[in-house]
Amino acid sequence: MRVAPAAERNKEPILEVLRDVLPARGLVLEVASGSGQHAVFFARALPHLLWQPSDADQGALDSVRAYCEEAALGNLRSPLALDASAPSWPLERADALLNINMIHIAPWAACLGLLDGGARLLSEDAPLVLYGPFVIDGDFVAPSNVEFDRRLRGENAAWGVRELRDVERAAAARGFRLDRVLPRPANNQVVVFRRVAKATGGA
Repeated sequence: MRVAPAAERNKEPILEVLRDVLPARGLVLEVASGSGQHAVFFARALPHLLWQPSDADQGALDSVRAYCEEAALGNLRSPLALDASAPSWPLERADALLNINMIHIAPWAACLGLLDGGARLLSEDAPLVLYGPFVIDGDFVAPSNVEFDRRLRGENAAWGVRELRDVERAAAARGFRLDRVLPRPANNQVVVFRRVAKATGGA
């Protein structure tokens, strides 16, 4: 099983928001579950919700599966192989969608694919929740995010800390409104979108 130190550090601050924005019941699809630590922690803390982890990486899927088997929680499903940028996903509906620390370490197409998938799966007012670093109106929030962005783009020119307004515009084109932006420790944000209408096409 993989261990991500950041997951241990941010799980409580993220959970604090999830308790407030997730529905009272239903299925939460976690896209890009990584190690699987979050899936187990959130499923255990939110027993009224059914938790569906997923990832595109086989090594991550193996780690998530191991965590799920060890936890043996009735509301935690086995992980799905899911590529956020794919035009179809192995799930037809969800009551909420969660994505943690993905869109800055993936091409922009993955962020757009995530929004497209959310538009297909979510019903009106359902939340799409993002967590990670963001540039907000040109402000990197902290010098550490500037350096992080530089390092990411050095590893892959298609990566980088995303401008929140770019994400907001793309989300709006797919039938989402920005509900709230909540600062979290280590200069990260929880960004919550709500589904409001049928998608109208790309941006």
